[in-house]
Amino acid sequence: MVYVIGAIVIVLIFLVIGFITRKKYYKEIDKLEAWKIDIMNRPVVDELGKVKQLNMTGETEELFESWRKAWDDIVAVELPDIEDFLFDSEEFTDKFRFKKAKESNLKIETILTNVESKIETILAELRDLISSEEESRIEMEELSNKYKMIKKTLLIERHIYGKSIQNLEMKLDAISTKFHHFTELTENGDYLKGREVINVLKDEVQTLIEKVEKIPELITEVTTILPSQLNEIEEGHKEMKEQGFILDHLQIDKEIADLRKSLQTYEELLEKTDVDEVDSGIADLKEKIDILYVLLEKEVDAKHFIHKHHDETKNDLTLVKETNEKMKEETNFVKQSYQLLEGELEIPNSLDKQLGKLIKRFETLELKIADDSSAYTTLSDELTDIREAIEKVKEDQKEFTLHLQNLRKDELEAREKLTELKKKTSDALKIISKSNIPGLPNDFELFMEQVHENIQDVFKSLNEKPLNIKAIQTYLQEAINAVDALYDKTIELVETVVLVEKVIQYGNRYRARNPKVAEGLRQAEEYFRNYDYHLALEEAATAVEEVEPGALKNIEEMINQEVI
Repeated sequence: MVYVIGAIVIVLIFLVIGFITRKKYYKEIDKLEAWKIDIMNRPVVDELGKVKQLNMTGETEELFESWRKAWDDIVAVELPDIEDFLFDSEEFTDKFRFKKAKESNLKIETILTNVESKIETILAELRDLISSEEESRIEMEELSNKYKMIKKTLLIERHIYGKSIQNLEMKLDAISTKFHHFTELTENGDYLKGREVINVLKDEVQTLIEKVEKIPELITEVTTILPSQLNEIEEGHKEMKEQGFILDHLQIDKEIADLRKSLQTYEELLEKTDVDEVDSGIADLKEKIDILYVLLEKEVDAKHFIHKHHDETKNDLTLVKETNEKMKEETNFVKQSYQLLEGELEIPNSLDKQLGKLIKRFETLELKIADDSSAYTTLSDELTDIREAIEKVKEDQKEFTLHLQNLRKDELEAREKLTELKKKTSDALKIISKSNIPGLPNDFELFMEQVHENIQDVFKSLNEKPLNIKAIQTYLQEAINAVDALYDKTIELVETVVLVEKVIQYGNRYRARNPKVAEGLRQAEEYFRNYDYHLALEEAATAVEEVEPGALKNIEEMINQEVI
């Protein structure tokens, strides 16, 4: 009985699953059916009807026939096939043959996808044709208005276009021919070829508009403005030569002839309406004309520069020469008191040689100026170089003169510093004297002797004739370092002596009851009597720290408070 119930339950489960799955497949079939109906309702027929109203020939007619045939195939063949497959899918689903139903649904979906793609393509091409026809009419109207504007401009203002008017009118006639061709194509229903004509017309009309706008301006440039500028340069060139300017190196006549030849070429190009080439050529020609103006202006400026600075430069050379002579005398005087390096002694003579060369260059320049056979720019460049060289000599003179003056200043500063060192050394000795130190360690006495020798070296170097300032400064720096070190050692020595005495006094409280402390203090006193204060401090501090850690620090703080 249990087995029977179990079997019934299993059967029921399979039935439930089957009914659920079948319901799912019915929904898929309904969706596919709805999709088929949606495709059948696409407005292909309406769109074909709109196109059919147009007068079609040629390529347009062929396209229309291909669209109509494609739609007929969909309606007569592909959609009925879908209907058959839908029927099969329903029958397979009814019989729970879900695998077959699934295969059938996939076939339907594939066909519907392909059909929909074909329909979208047909509709897109239909709409493109319809919109193309509408856009062509609108654009043709705009182009027609532009054409009329160009024609009116050329008719009213033909005199400002010179010889180019003939080519412009020929281009206008060619555009007019294309207008007529477009009309013929659209009247015959060949809208696609008409669209191609429109695209060509747009470019040609726009190009013609640009030519019509630019040509008058370019003609004015080529025939009036630029020739006038060339005449102006030619006249200025002629006047400057009459005034004595040397201009052969500029080759102005050749440049003007070449530029006039270019203008003639541009006139011929404008007659052919080659606007772009003329436009770029004129820009280059203007740049060359500007260069000619600049070259002539440079010659004028160079002449003014020479007239303005000739006498000034001559006076500068005289003054610099005089200054150098004085500097040589001063050098001879200074070297009696101070030692100068070999290179320093040569500076006045070296500058004298430079001045000699500059004077010769200037005299040669004066001859060229008087000869009137050189371009002013060349003469101006030479004068500029000479003036810059003079300024360099002035700077070298100033620097060397300052060096000579500083020698005396350095000597006075060294003597003043020597006095300070002697005082600081004396102060160190006074500190030692006031501190009642029993005696001085050997190394300290030796260092004091070294300091004395350093001071003597400075003193001796300051009394030499002539003085060697560099040697003085070397000895002085050594003495400064030695005296500073002596003063620091003196302070340290005094502080060490005081600290040793305080530590021994502090340790005396432990001497009677601690033999080890007593021995350490005895040894420290022995070192102290021999003036070895550092070892004395080390022994005394070690002895006291063993019985009272931190005692040395406390003693140092007590000493600092006493000093305060």
